[in-house]
Amino acid sequence: MSKRFLRWAQTWIEDNIPPGANPDLESHDARAKRLSEKLFPEATEAGFTSFEAEEERQRLVPQVLAAVSDDTDFDVDAYVLKSQLAQENEDGD
Repeated sequence: MSKRFLRWAQTWIEDNIPPGANPDLESHDARAKRLSEKLFPEATEAGFTSFEAEEERQRLVPQVLAAVSDDTDFDVDAYVLKSQLAQENEDGD
């Protein structure tokens, strides 16, 4: 297990798969497969050996699928409003 590779892969997933950005034209499974096929060659370009990538493939494919399937959108306006209300009420909630 390569922790350095897993950290790189987690960063890659966060940078390349924003939450809630899956168009309806492509299924979650198809998109996860396409992005997984993109992740592993980029890992080789980043200096990781093919052995490291293949060793972690079983762990990363489900992570890519989970990231692709995430439908939550982050509402910045709601976050700002809740923060302002919490400061006004001074209760922190």
